[in-house]
Amino acid sequence: MEGKMGCFGDFIQRAKPYIAMISLQFGYAGMNIITKVSLNRGMSHYVLVVYRHAFATAVIAPFAIILERKVRPKITFPMFMQIFVLGLLGPVIDQNFYYAGLKYTSPTFSCAMSNMLPAMTFVMAVLCRMEKVDIKKLRCQAKVVGTIVTVCGAMLMTLYKGRVINFVWSQYIHPPHSSSPPLSAAAADKDWVKGSILLIIATFAWASFFILQAITMRKYTAHLSLTSLVCFLGTLQSIAVTFVMEHRPSVWSIGWDMNLLAAAYAGIVSSSIAYYVQGLVMQKRGPVFVTAFSPLMMIIVAIMGSFILAEKIYVGGVLGAVLIVAGLYSVLWGKYKEYKEMEAEAIPEPVKHNGGNNQMIMVIDDLEANDVEMQKSQVNKNFVPAIAISAPIPQPPMLAVAAPKP
Repeated sequence: MEGKMGCFGDFIQRAKPYIAMISLQFGYAGMNIITKVSLNRGMSHYVLVVYRHAFATAVIAPFAIILERKVRPKITFPMFMQIFVLGLLGPVIDQNFYYAGLKYTSPTFSCAMSNMLPAMTFVMAVLCRMEKVDIKKLRCQAKVVGTIVTVCGAMLMTLYKGRVINFVWSQYIHPPHSSSPPLSAAAADKDWVKGSILLIIATFAWASFFILQAITMRKYTAHLSLTSLVCFLGTLQSIAVTFVMEHRPSVWSIGWDMNLLAAAYAGIVSSSIAYYVQGLVMQKRGPVFVTAFSPLMMIIVAIMGSFILAEKIYVGGVLGAVLIVAGLYSVLWGKYKEYKEMEAEAIPEPVKHNGGNNQMIMVIDDLEANDVEMQKSQVNKNFVPAIAISAPIPQPPMLAVAAPKP
């Protein structure tokens, strides 16, 4: 019985990263659905971005103040400018363009376009010389081909829709009420292309955010504090943008309705909890493992969207999504092989410079090995004059005296 419980406990321990990432994808999928409903009801996406990051700051800041009060580095002016640009790229540009694109398209389409992120980040890393491309190696070929396939999938989803795929339950579901009037086919296609362009710009801004974040985290090592500052500055910048773009005071009104749920859910789940869970899983399994679950969100959103929103899924969207996922996993496979090669090359270094108990054990082993060598040498030294003295060959007495001293 104890053996069975032990095996079950080991299974749960091994399954924790998978359970965490699958649960996180459900959380992201719920954010897309709730946000789409809120935007359809007339909520301004500028105001939604403000409230989202205000909630995120309120949740993350106390943990950063308490847990990192002793390890938080000082903020210099260049560091402040980097954090300021991070707040501009992530909370302001990325979220506003993403919500605008989501409003013009659909949750499934938005999630599929977001899967371009690893490929776009790879291209920007190459341009910034953070990634080296050796086209002769198979892993580099996989990253380049995956990037091209991902871009082709995004173009296919943008330029071609095709016929509608009807599910069994689609005819029994009525779409939720929307405050905007129904659009004609030409206007709908125009909005679809506009939404696609907005989503591509949002993904580009998010990829730029990752590149700059990687540079900033090398000097500012307090991750919770960095996240809090980015969310706080993003909130202030979003307020300024909203004052410029929205001139009606009524857009700020929010009650106990879907608008409040969308802002709180996106801020707490998609910004606060998601950052923490991803950080924990990334420490154990690496960034490739975390990113590999992103296509699952698209599948969950497609099923939930067809049930809740009666969302129409087109043939072009399915084909483009397949290409994007194929390109995504090609890029991730290349990154995985690169990570393994770097890990294999770095194995001797930790052995030489490892600290703590391992270093002590190595020193003890070296001392014991030296003692054994010294004992062997001592035995040999003692043994040589005995042979010299007792050798049957006649020797002068001086040779026996001149034998090596013990």
